[in-house]
Amino acid sequence: MSLSIGIVGLPNVGKSTLFNALTRSKQANAQNYPFCTIDPNVGVVEVPDDRLIKLAEVSKSQKIIPTTIKFVDIAGLVAGASKGEGLGNQFLSHIREVDAIVQVVRAFKDSNVIHVNNRVDPKDDAAVINLELVLADLQTVTKRLETVKKNAKGLAVKDSKKTIELLDKIYNQLESGRLARSLEYTQEELVNLEDLHLLTMKPMLYVINVDEKSEEEMLEQVSPDASQIVICAKLEEELAELSSEEAVAYLKELGIKESGLDKLIKSGYKLLNLITFLTSGEPETRAWTVRCGAKAPEAAGVIHTDFVKGFIKADVVNCEDFITCGGWNKIKETGKMRMEGKDYVVRDGDVVYFHVST
Repeated sequence: MSLSIGIVGLPNVGKSTLFNALTRSKQANAQNYPFCTIDPNVGVVEVPDDRLIKLAEVSKSQKIIPTTIKFVDIAGLVAGASKGEGLGNQFLSHIREVDAIVQVVRAFKDSNVIHVNNRVDPKDDAAVINLELVLADLQTVTKRLETVKKNAKGLAVKDSKKTIELLDKIYNQLESGRLARSLEYTQEELVNLEDLHLLTMKPMLYVINVDEKSEEEMLEQVSPDASQIVICAKLEEELAELSSEEAVAYLKELGIKESGLDKLIKSGYKLLNLITFLTSGEPETRAWTVRCGAKAPEAAGVIHTDFVKGFIKADVVNCEDFITCGGWNKIKETGKMRMEGKDYVVRDGDVVYFHVST
């Protein structure tokens, strides 16, 4: 399952530094001037999951394969981006291609790093970006409304009327400066809106980029429209230069239980409404990604597309039970393994063995 999260924000707020730390690379150009990133950088990052090591030990697996998530570093937006300022139209088109948005706002103070608005104000950063996303969507909805009204005739009048009502509702929302996703929609309406690729319909997470000595609990909520996490991109950049063992020791020395990047990856995974199911045996222990609510045949199809049609049943056990009881052979004796059919909704942490016809 290929799903992506776009990292957006004003220039010089730490997007590229954060991306480089995420991907443990120097792929993104992180320089002290606006628009040092033009083309988006793409990196695939492993999702941390402590369950994999425990499962592999029980199954004596030869390999461990985590699930992954794709991050896209998108060039900085500025006020007027929706009108083409700072190559805004090009950058906005990159945002349309991702499934969710991580918006980085700057809370760190450094006179050596230029702020495009000459002031450090996380709420203002968010307001500028959100306004540009709203204005871009307003253009998209206006064009679609004009097209639908022009073509509304004959037998399609009834459907056109419903579409016009929906677009009018969103237009009024956007014109008032509010995000489209804060409205309520029916499933049919959501399907009808898919091809518009509205920016303000995408799920969003705010990342507040702070100084190393910032007190997280002292920071205000940037905006009520999405949740937020706090990260020091500079610290994460330092951690990325260390080995895994050194990074763990350094975090322990600082009194930090979890790196900011681990928080971001897990939050991004949740933002996309994803869950992890697992497979475990001697060849490998592996994590797989599906949307929350996916049924067993769909999950099987993530492993191999032919498994959807060939699905017969699935042996399912909770991860903790699998570990405690000592793997597949012993779990069958406990009665904790279940046989599930086509209507079973897969849960996060399920260890699954699929039976399929070939």
